Parts: sequence; structure tokens; C-alpha cells
Amino acid sequence: MYRKLFTAVLFILCLATAAVACSQQEEPLASESDVSSETTVAVTEAETEIFPETQAETEAATETENKTETETETEIGTEAITEEETTVTVIYETVQNPITPTGADPWVTRHGDKYYYCYSSPVWFFGGVGVAEIPSIDKVSAEGGSQVYTAPAEEGADLSHSFNYWAPELHYIQGAWYIYVACDDGNNETHRMYVLKGTTQNPTDPFEYVGQITDPTNKWAIDGSVMEIGGELYFIWSGWEGDVNVAQHIYIAHMSNPWTIDSERVMLSTPEYAWEKNGDPLINEGPTALQHNGKTFIVYSASGSWTDDYCLGMLTLTGDNPMDPTCWAKSDSPVFEKRFGTCFGPGHASFTTAVDGSVWMIYHGNLQSGTGWEGRSIWIAPVTFDENGIPDFGQPQKEVQFPVAIQ
Repeated sequence: MYRKLFTAVLFILCLATAAVACSQQEEPLASESDVSSETTVAVTEAETEIFPETQAETEAATETENKTETETETEIGTEAITEEETTVTVIYETVQNPITPTGADPWVTRHGDKYYYCYSSPVWFFGGVGVAEIPSIDKVSAEGGSQVYTAPAEEGADLSHSFNYWAPELHYIQGAWYIYVACDDGNNETHRMYVLKGTTQNPTDPFEYVGQITDPTNKWAIDGSVMEIGGELYFIWSGWEGDVNVAQHIYIAHMSNPWTIDSERVMLSTPEYAWEKNGDPLINEGPTALQHNGKTFIVYSASGSWTDDYCLGMLTLTGDNPMDPTCWAKSDSPVFEKRFGTCFGPGHASFTTAVDGSVWMIYHGNLQSGTGWEGRSIWIAPVTFDENGIPDFGQPQKEVQFPVAIQ
């Protein structure tokens, strides 16, 4: 993960009186394009420090950073970003949440300097998956995206995986693109996880069907994701213990390749705390790996996604064996939850990095209480890390300061 040292190189574009500079610092932001001060920063593999300089402007303030990024490595699940030393000029804009008025289970991934949004894309009443290249994390939209896979619909086709495409995830693994998605034959009881593989190095090009990915139990499964630890691949997902919809649990299994599980499943989390038990059936779902400075976390969603109390919990890998439940420590309270007057039911997050190397969470939430699945929209939030490397997700905000590169 990016470990940064900000060394200020101060420069003054124009002179301003102390009174003007002071009054400008106190002036509230007025719009998405407002920014506050200009900064030149060098980024290295070390502790982060910022030394800003305030510049008075006659019309609007501008916050700019010239960033030199030395070679570092970031992993978000299987998303590995290694960047050569580059200089990036960044402004920080005020972005309004939600960034997209409708949407659920958002998956955004970064590959090099490009961002991709992967989403369910129904065609008629059959399912499918779409991928859109987007300019940045704060501009999540299916507009201009491609239908990369359409479920079988022709007469005589195998319809076991043709309906109800849920929460697709796009991963670049071992030199190829893969999509992991839950779908069924029209009955929720048959939901299972499936794998699609890209036909080119461009994830907006067509994907081909690979097959179902399952452990030997072949039980109900959704929200599958992939993470890499110590050079080994692991599949994490939400599933039923048996054949009855009583509760969803978080499971893990080892993978021999990007489309095959070669171990028994192991339960890592079950709804046990009061904050995980709002709604019936009980829910633990949407597991996503977040890795930072050698630490691995699984961020998951708890309680019913149709309730105001949908929230995020977290598992922290404390031992050497990801397949051993005793090697994971579970948070005893939500790490991200509703904020009255701002956002209700925040959950099902994905993570990636912005142009300045900061980590961002993309999630869905509701502006209005009680609006359930129909009221979901897409939001973003910055993720910081404390002195022990533990992520801090803050709380939902209607305005965030988002880094944007200047060409």
C-alpha cells in the first residue's frame, strides 16, 4: 500500500495580505469545483507529512499538489498496483454524495491508470454483466459501458445461470481478467457463484463463460471475491450452512487457480452481535479484502440490506493461516454504519486507490430512511490508517474532498 512522505516545496504564485489569506481560509466551500490552497509535495515510501501554503485568489481558491510517487505496491484484494516514479499534479475538489443517484453493490477497480466499474446489466428478463471504463472513482456510471456477458436465453440452453445476476466483481489475476458473479435459474434457492474470463486485455471487451466455482458442499452462495495472501489465492463469499434460508455466513476456501476451489470451505463469520441481527434472515455478506502494509482485513456487510441498519463489520488476519478461523479477529461493533440525517444502510463496499495514492471506499447507501433496496445510491469515502495500520472508515459524509489529477 502506498506509504507516503510529503515533503513541502513551498512556492508563491501571487502575494496576498495576511488579512485576505486569513479570511479566505475561513470561507466555506461553495460548490464541487471549490478548492482551498496550493501545495507542492514529494511522495516517498515513508511517513506522510504535508506542509501547505495558502494562496489568495480573487475568484476562487485552489488546492494543488505536485506529487512524486516512488515505486510502491498496493493490494486491494487481487488488485495490485505498482507504479514507477511519476509526478502528478492534483487538486482537491468537493464532491457531493451520493455520487450516483441509483445503484447497489458497487465494484470499482484500478488497473494502472485506468478505473473500471463492474455492474449487473440485465437484458430483457435474463441476466448479464457490464463493464465501464470511468475517469475516476467519483464518477461511477454505467454510461458508455459495454455488455461484456449476456446469460444464455435461447431455446434449449442451460438456464441454470441465466437469472438474477448479483454483485459482479472484476479482478485481474495472473495476467487475465475474471468476473465473479452470483446467478440462478430464476429461483433464489439455486443461487451459486460463477466465473467469467476476459477474451482480451481490455475488460470492456466480451467475456466468456468458464463455469461454476464451488466447494464440495455446493451450497447456496453469493458475493464471491478473491484475495491473494503469500502468493496463494483464496475465495471468500457469503453462503448458507444448509439448504434453508436461515442465515448467511462468511466462508473462505483455497483456490488452485482463478476458477477452481481445491479445499473444504471454512466459516469465518456468522451473525452473532446485535448489530448483525437486524432483519430476517440473519445476514453476513459482501466480503472484500483490504490489504495495507502487510496486514489483511476482510470488510463485510451485516444485517439486512433492506434495513436502515445495514452496516460494515471487519475481520483482521492475526495469524499465519487464513484457513484457520482462530487466526481472524472480528470487530465487536460496526466499523461503518448509518448516520442520521446523512445516510442509512451503508454497506457492500469495494476499495481502490485514487491518483494521489489514498485509499477510497465505494459503497451503497440510502439518503432516506426506510427506502430499502429501491432507495440505494452509490457513495464514496476516504479510508485512513492509524499508527497500528488499522483502517479507519470514518462515517458517511455528504461532502468529501476528492483528489483529481490535472492534465
